Amino acid sequence: MFKKLIFCFAALAAISLTACNTIQGAGKDVERGGQKIQEEAKEVKQKL
Repeated sequence: MFKKLIFCFAALAAISLTACNTIQGAGKDVERGGQKIQEEAKEVKQKL
């Protein structure tokens, strides 16, 4: 029983760490997309 509990805890910890990395990566992608939109908006504004 104790081994199963430890295994479940380790699996949960591994999944949690993986999810954090995935969310962090997604956040960086969204941030880069926002930067590109801002750059394009500045270029359009300068042309007007």
